[in-house]
Amino acid sequence: MKIAVIQGPNLNMLGVRDQQVYGPMRLEQIHAQMKDFAGQNGIDIDFYQSNLEGEIVDKIQECYGDADGIIINPAAYSHTSIAIRDAISAVSIPTIEVHISNIYRREEFRQKSMTAPVCTSSIIGFGPFGYHLAMMGMMQILSEIQAIQRAQQGTVEE
Repeated sequence: MKIAVIQGPNLNMLGVRDQQVYGPMRLEQIHAQMKDFAGQNGIDIDFYQSNLEGEIVDKIQECYGDADGIIINPAAYSHTSIAIRDAISAVSIPTIEVHISNIYRREEFRQKSMTAPVCTSSIIGFGPFGYHLAMMGMMQILSEIQAIQRAQQGTVEE
């Protein structure tokens, strides 16, 4: 099982940027916790961060045929990027959108996600713990997909 974690603009500034909203954890610390959890559960995990919309689109497309699931925090691009939305939709890979802050308690322009409707699920407002929730959710989603595939192939163990 392989999960790609894609981080959008300014997330490389976590721990420095607006700690009242995003908290003191740095992106490297969040990724270290995710890597530990992945290792404990036999998951291959790949991390990527970019401030550039086109590079994020490229990374999503690279996941096609390579990753079983995507955990993405498009950050500000959530609210503006049809290109990222289209890339997520095109690859048809289970995708969980994560937002560290509660976007519904912030400025009006942050309260609509263009990308969420094409994602399998969204986790919003749990701080860095949201990434852990996304990992657990993705494991469950992928497990259910595997069970359905086994059932369709007639290999269900009773």
